[in-house]
Amino acid sequence: MKKVILSIAALLSMTLAVAQNESMNPIITAMPSMSIAPDARAAGMGDLGVATDADLNSMHWNPAKYAYMESHGGLTANYTPWLRKLVGDIDLAYLTGYYKWDDLQGVAMSFRYFSMGDVQMTNIDGSFLANARPNEWALDASYYRKLHEYVSMAVALRFMYSDLNNGVNQDSREMKPGWTMAADIALYYKQPIELPMGTSYFNLGFNLQNLGGKISYTEDIQNFIPATMRLGVGYDLPFDNYNRLTFNVEASKLMVPSRKSKFAAGYDAELYKTDPNCANMTQDEYSKLTSVKGIFQSFADAPGGAAEEFNEVVWGIGLEYTYNHQFFARAGYSHENQWKGNRRYVTLGAGFHLSIVTFDFAYCIATAASNPLDQTMRFSLGFDLAGIKDLVNNRK
Repeated sequence: MKKVILSIAALLSMTLAVAQNESMNPIITAMPSMSIAPDARAAGMGDLGVATDADLNSMHWNPAKYAYMESHGGLTANYTPWLRKLVGDIDLAYLTGYYKWDDLQGVAMSFRYFSMGDVQMTNIDGSFLANARPNEWALDASYYRKLHEYVSMAVALRFMYSDLNNGVNQDSREMKPGWTMAADIALYYKQPIELPMGTSYFNLGFNLQNLGGKISYTEDIQNFIPATMRLGVGYDLPFDNYNRLTFNVEASKLMVPSRKSKFAAGYDAELYKTDPNCANMTQDEYSKLTSVKGIFQSFADAPGGAAEEFNEVVWGIGLEYTYNHQFFARAGYSHENQWKGNRRYVTLGAGFHLSIVTFDFAYCIATAASNPLDQTMRFSLGFDLAGIKDLVNNRK
């Protein structure tokens, strides 16, 4: 589908027209595709995964969880047709795999590719320039290790690349691809609790994602990447030897400063009550903020005070029912404040695990009006590499 270049920012920010209202103060970042839940299991539980049980796609949510995988290796492929209510050719592909070389430690890698489809590039006067296929991708690797029977930790290093115009430039400004490096620091706690009907588990997960530099597409403007703090808890409750139910709650917050900020040069607390625009930072002010300063400032810059800072937290609630460790049914809800983007949706999912193969599916149902995420589907297909190796050896 052909789209003009000015539509890219709206599609990727996923806030659409919210900035038209002075009360709106969404956090806008470069490469927002990095925040999209890439796998169907997490998507089926309200886009959460920092404290869920370990799975093949733990790399995105919390790579420290890999330390608790039973198999010594696995590989999975994920596919999401994105924003299908608006366009027909935006897609997210995500590949990830892990390897444990002993019971304590191992490594994992992932590759994410986000295609924005065919875009019709135009000049400011509307004249046609060329067709392009903007894209973003990221390659990362992590090392994880058990620190204790119940505690694991992981660090990840990530290369991020964003090309919004494929070298097709307007007469007034030259754009170039942007890239940067980032890191994750993750912790995972898994405590078994013995009950009459079996062993339950209390999980706690924490991840600081995308801690790194800024991205620049032009010579004079620098953009923050979606540095995110995730904190979640989960409880896995058995009913008998075959049936289990897992409850999960997760909170996430972008550690990115707001363009409408009480640190803006023209901000005045009294004036802000009648003129919210006095809190708008200039592009030059915003670009000069360093990544480190931006992270710390993001917790205290909301002109609305502590209440507005709390509104920047995105909440997720998820349930997963498991039968015989083979069949899964999932449901969840994700909630974002109406002044920060208004992404609110219910999610449903299902999956099965048979021998060496795992398949998961998720579906999104928007609860906020005109939400472009409505009817979004995700698909995941995973393989237990250790199981494949055993199967091959048994056939010899």
